[in-house]
Amino acid sequence: MTLNDISKRGLVFIIGGLMYALIEISARGYTHWSMVLTGGLCLTLMYEINTKTNFNFWIKCLFGAIIITTFEFLVGVVVNLVMHWNVWDYSTLPLNILGQICVPYFFIWYLVSILGFLVCSLIEKRLA
Repeated sequence: MTLNDISKRGLVFIIGGLMYALIEISARGYTHWSMVLTGGLCLTLMYEINTKTNFNFWIKCLFGAIIITTFEFLVGVVVNLVMHWNVWDYSTLPLNILGQICVPYFFIWYLVSILGFLVCSLIEKRLA
């Protein structure tokens, strides 16, 4: 991995963290630092999928929704259930698992993944 590759991934991580935080702030008025890290990790994985696979764009977005949902679950278990920080609680939403993830948000993450993969493509083209 070259220095340029590391720089791109660092930029992707920062943009992912900021995007996730801005989405949360616009949706509920605040965010938590753990969500910035989660967003950075999610977009970095999406960047890898975008640059290393030839999947159809809509399939990539499905993978993006799966990545975001998986990280939300894992981070939620740690920060909400283990550490009791109460960052979010989806327990009142339909089809939720332990109040950390739910089916309605999976579809929202699919839509967010569209933006995420467009950003990944833009970064790759501009910094090639």
